[in-house]
Amino acid sequence: MAVDVLLGLQWGDEGKGKIVDVLAPKYQVVARFQGGPNAGHTLEFDGFKHVLHQIPSGIFRQEVQNIIGNGVVLDPIIFKKEIDGLAKYNLSLQQNLEVSKKASIILPTHRLLDAAYEKAKGDAKIGSTLKGIGPTYTDKISRQGLRVGDIISPNFKAKYDALVARHKGILDVYQFEYDLTAAEQEFFEAVEFMKQFNLVDSEYSVNNALAEGKTILAEGAQGSLLDVDFGSYPFVTSSNTVTAGACTGLGVAPKNIGEVYGIFKAYATRVGSGPFPTELLDEVGERMRQEGREFGSTTGRPRRCGWIDLPALKYAMMINGVTQLVMMKVDVLNIFEEINICTAYKLPDGTITEQLPYDLTDTQVEPIYETLKGWNTSLAGLRTFESLPAELTGYIAFLEEKLGLPINFISTGPDRDECVLRGALA
Repeated sequence: MAVDVLLGLQWGDEGKGKIVDVLAPKYQVVARFQGGPNAGHTLEFDGFKHVLHQIPSGIFRQEVQNIIGNGVVLDPIIFKKEIDGLAKYNLSLQQNLEVSKKASIILPTHRLLDAAYEKAKGDAKIGSTLKGIGPTYTDKISRQGLRVGDIISPNFKAKYDALVARHKGILDVYQFEYDLTAAEQEFFEAVEFMKQFNLVDSEYSVNNALAEGKTILAEGAQGSLLDVDFGSYPFVTSSNTVTAGACTGLGVAPKNIGEVYGIFKAYATRVGSGPFPTELLDEVGERMRQEGREFGSTTGRPRRCGWIDLPALKYAMMINGVTQLVMMKVDVLNIFEEINICTAYKLPDGTITEQLPYDLTDTQVEPIYETLKGWNTSLAGLRTFESLPAELTGYIAFLEEKLGLPINFISTGPDRDECVLRGALA
């Protein structure tokens, strides 16, 4: 068996949570491999809507083992709130949820540092979610962070105090005002709460499951264009959101990677600052935002909206080794009579390119569009490819030709049942 990987191909918010939930019955293990509570995976089923931030999206399937991997940065406070929020579903969380001892812990002072750094940037701010993600990864890389396994150490409090003292020194330099009292109390209560869960060496959990022939799905957060190495730096997240991140974030050898499901929206969105060549700053973009309910599941911020960007999409497919494509939120385009597709960029010197330039952050590129006729009708109740409007199947065929891969999953609405499955997924 192999570890299949599911990840976003754009700037996040592609709808990964729904797909993991839909695919979960095929898998015995679902594992998160990077990111933290800056991610929000929204699932809708049976009239309910639920947003997960750190817990894998297979959690609603009782038979699925869920793992929070070592590549994740975990906020104990948010973890406790998530668990409390799941209580109404009567899930067996102590049995089917494992947390890696090597996952890094987000401290209350990490959030303060995040806010201090962002404030100091002024107009050049990144658009951080202020969840403490960047500072936590910084401590991890500088070899001074705390990990989940530390909470069961007899000298955890001493380790905590030493790291917080360093953070306070930095906050003093930034002249950042704060009061830690309430946050620290909540933090230590949450740490005690976490001790009742299965804190494990998750690399053994994953590799033992592989050896036993179990099916495993690695769930990514954010999107490939936010990858710290390959995204629109510096307007990126602090982790590797691409397929390679599943290897380092779970302890999986590259040879054990199987299918790579690449998820993208039928259009494009972005939260926060950074380049967005196809962004629509007009009434069309606002209609897209309202129709797609494009507001951040973690922050509530309105998402920037625009037409689909094929050079960026093909770039993400290349670095991820995508084997199957999943297209989300097709229904959002129901309201448009015409649909634009960016197929190339025009650079300032007049050059036409289909490649993503290194300096996309500093270079204004002009998107070159091809226009197709929209379907301009509801997709409600449509569950087979043959039942889809001809204009939509034409849109899909156009994308498949340009991208060089079939689109085997088409989401036609927010609920887990609103989808059309083709090919290997049917």
